[in-house]
Amino acid sequence: MNLSPSLLARIFIPFALGYFLSYLYRVVNTIIAGDLSKDIQIDAGQLGLLTSTYLITFAAVQLPLGILLDRYGPRKIEALLLLFAAAGAVVFAMAQSLGWLIVGRALIGFGVSACLMAAFKAFVQWFPKEKLPLVNGLQFTAGGFGILAASIPVEYALNFTDWRGVFMGLAVLTLMVSLLVFFVVPDKPMPANQATLKEHINGILHIFTSRQFWGISPWAVATQASFLSIMSLWAGPWLRDVAGLERAAIAPVLSWLAIGVIAGYFFLGVMAERLARHGFSTLHVASIGLVMFILVQFALILEWTSLSTLWWILFGFFGTTGVLAYAYLSQQFAPELAGRVNTALNLLVFVFAFIAQWGIGVVINWYSAGDTHHYNPLGYQIAFSIALAVQVLTMLWYFWQASKR
Repeated sequence: MNLSPSLLARIFIPFALGYFLSYLYRVVNTIIAGDLSKDIQIDAGQLGLLTSTYLITFAAVQLPLGILLDRYGPRKIEALLLLFAAAGAVVFAMAQSLGWLIVGRALIGFGVSACLMAAFKAFVQWFPKEKLPLVNGLQFTAGGFGILAASIPVEYALNFTDWRGVFMGLAVLTLMVSLLVFFVVPDKPMPANQATLKEHINGILHIFTSRQFWGISPWAVATQASFLSIMSLWAGPWLRDVAGLERAAIAPVLSWLAIGVIAGYFFLGVMAERLARHGFSTLHVASIGLVMFILVQFALILEWTSLSTLWWILFGFFGTTGVLAYAYLSQQFAPELAGRVNTALNLLVFVFAFIAQWGIGVVINWYSAGDTHHYNPLGYQIAFSIALAVQVLTMLWYFWQASKR
């Protein structure tokens, strides 16, 4: 399929901007965590619950989202949902209590829930399947820039405003991207014979009962849950409480983490596409990267803080590897199931990321005796070790399943 550069831009750029915002919202709390804890007086467990609310509302939408994307197309669905994210940012900015912060965070998670899946659906519609690892990698790269924007730029903005002003600004940006998606993205003609709701549900059941789905999913889910939960909240507090850095020094390290994520998404997507031409599957690239991600986490658990920046760069780079599972699974099912395949995997990723992010906070709080300013380093060590143990178990499951093929 030959697409003009202008059409490619109309398909890619609006979705990339939406995913940029999705990631910015996801990780911004790692910079403002200290301010939130002081202003609203919340402990580590409450901070984990608040931030992870984004993840659980995000997850709750995934299965119906897959049906909506397959039935109505990505443009309308993403544009509509982004309006809820903009409203959530306003609620968050105006909140005076933990309860209202949670409501705002929940609306944000709901509102950005389509930013990745809508793009994936559009890419499956417009691009040949051999290009999906590359174009998906570019989409994830846009998310990496969202992480970058949530570090030094947010820290810089806090010199002129507070976290409430930051979220008001995000609300305006989100509204603008919603309008861009609605008015700029082209619609791919939908098939004349639309499937019934029962057939859509049967498609979901087919995915969840597929051996191919369960071969790689547990490992991808475990690693992505750890990656998302730590990167989007606990990286900043770890640098404060374990590495002993102040907020101004934390932001540059998080920027390097973001650069690692950007490099990982771009490089791994390009490499997966090129190696596929030589018979080296996307799954092989993913498995090597996930093993490296597990090894990097040992450095954080062992508190090798003299090389903190290096470990967080590698954490970001290899943490991106799990997303290759989306491209792999998209290739294993019929194109009309693409939305539901990706949202099925996304559902599991975000449910377990919610559990991991909140659970890490609970463990840290247990060892910190409710301190709202600084947390006990031992809490991080125990919590990160539990997350790593789950990843190792799912890795063993993957290699056991692979040996039976």
